Amino acid sequence: MKKLVILLAMLGAGVSLQAQANADLAKSKACMACHSVDKKIVGPAFHDVAVKYAGEKGADAKLAAKIMKGGSGVWGTMAMPPNAVTEQEALTLAKWVLAQK
Repeated sequence: MKKLVILLAMLGAGVSLQAQANADLAKSKACMACHSVDKKIVGPAFHDVAVKYAGEKGADAKLAAKIMKGGSGVWGTMAMPPNAVTEQEALTLAKWVLAQK
């Protein structure tokens, strides 16, 4: 029983560390200059993006492409510039954003 509790605690910490790592990635790639998790700054709140794309098949790939190439017109007239990220970083960020529901 004690081993099970320790294992569950370790798994929970891993999830928390992964979420923190992705938030750190968003900060290091300057995403937070224009976005916030819970409020609109220049771009939409990550929560709002997650709600908009909830349940949409392929949303992670779609958002990863926008992160890499930039985009405009979905959230207003302000364009999002392309970001200097790898494909894997873009996909990691997209999945993290989609989890901010």
